[in-house]
Amino acid sequence: MAKKKAMSRRSFLDNLLILSGAGVVGAAGYPVAKFILPPEQSEPDNLSTTAINVGELAKGEYRIFEFNRKPAIVVRTGADANAPESYHALSAVCTHLQCTVQYRQEIGHIYCACHNGHFNLQGKVLSGPPPKPLPTYKVDIRNEKVIVSVESA
Repeated sequence: MAKKKAMSRRSFLDNLLILSGAGVVGAAGYPVAKFILPPEQSEPDNLSTTAINVGELAKGEYRIFEFNRKPAIVVRTGADANAPESYHALSAVCTHLQCTVQYRQEIGHIYCACHNGHFNLQGKVLSGPPPKPLPTYKVDIRNEKVIVSVESA
């Protein structure tokens, strides 16, 4: 069995000084590196997207689609598939705990199954724990496509 050599006081202090110096260099270098390196740029939000094709949904059906990297929901409630008024588009992210919502035709509104949140088709909270309404989007029909866009301020 090999004997371990005891560390001298001098080598301990040398190691402590090297580690302290590395800590100072790291503490001073981090802010400098953050200043020099450019920040990560996020992708800009789209102002509109094609949700579905006209006629793809029957009255009372819905579809979840991606809008600005988040789920959104489009619901067809009207009889005329070519009328923008026949569709409602909202964020599909519940304002309570960010669960994905769904449309329930039998109750006629949007429902979050996570904690029993209910919203009308204008996004207003009807019951449950959600603190805020769902954001709504504008719906247009162009070239046989249902276009969902952000409401202009």
